[in-house]
Amino acid sequence: MVVAMTRTLAIANQKGGVAKTTTTASIGAALADEDVSVLVVDLDPQGCLTFSLGHDPDQLTKSVHDVLIGAEDIADVLLDTDDNVTLLPATIDLAGAEALLLMRPGREYALKRALAEVAQDYDVVLIDCPPSLGVLTLNGLTAADEVVVPLQCETLAHRGVGQLLRTVTEVQQITNPDLKMLGAVATLFDARTTHSRDVLSDVSDRYALPVLDPPIPRTVRFAEASASGASVMRGRKNKGATAYRDLADNLWQSWNGADVRTYELEI
Repeated sequence: MVVAMTRTLAIANQKGGVAKTTTTASIGAALADEDVSVLVVDLDPQGCLTFSLGHDPDQLTKSVHDVLIGAEDIADVLLDTDDNVTLLPATIDLAGAEALLLMRPGREYALKRALAEVAQDYDVVLIDCPPSLGVLTLNGLTAADEVVVPLQCETLAHRGVGQLLRTVTEVQQITNPDLKMLGAVATLFDARTTHSRDVLSDVSDRYALPVLDPPIPRTVRFAEASASGASVMRGRKNKGATAYRDLADNLWQSWNGADVRTYELEI
């Protein structure tokens, strides 16, 4: 599989519990299974992506925090994973990076500068942004070519989407004019219920935000995978893994010149 240049995708939503980490890990693992070289970046001080890919954040001595403040070279912090993606890990130290970065000029560009040192080694970089709209998320959006918004298909799940879209617009105006909003990734989706379809329709109508195909169904396999220290791709075949493989293929095809497929809402 060939891509003309490294593509960097930010997965962002300031609301927690919307499957940002699961989406990052699953897309990364699905692409890696197709011989795509993938780097995943954990920008969340909770280190959930780091843990879900088999590394204990409490046992690490170096992380993305050290890279952002200039204490370590990015190449010296990267870790291998059982999912065949390379990981730039996070630890709780990252919580202090926001305060340190706020005092520095060009603070929004810290991650972009670091990734530039290793980008040539990867086809795809996936950035798991934290559940906030602070300096860390701004770093993720500034470093990215595109952004997607994981969105739970549940009541009030879209609250805050407008604020995120305004932040994306501000990033486009100030630090990253080439940033493109791809759309929403529907998670915890149940096509049998009117409620799930209504949530997606509301988001699509209210924010003119396309929903990428396919939606990700609700399955217990995601929680089991996170606890095991590997992505859902490593377990036995399940509908969640199949959906993420199809989503990863959709994204990959779009990066190779095809139009990104969107989900046709049936209301």
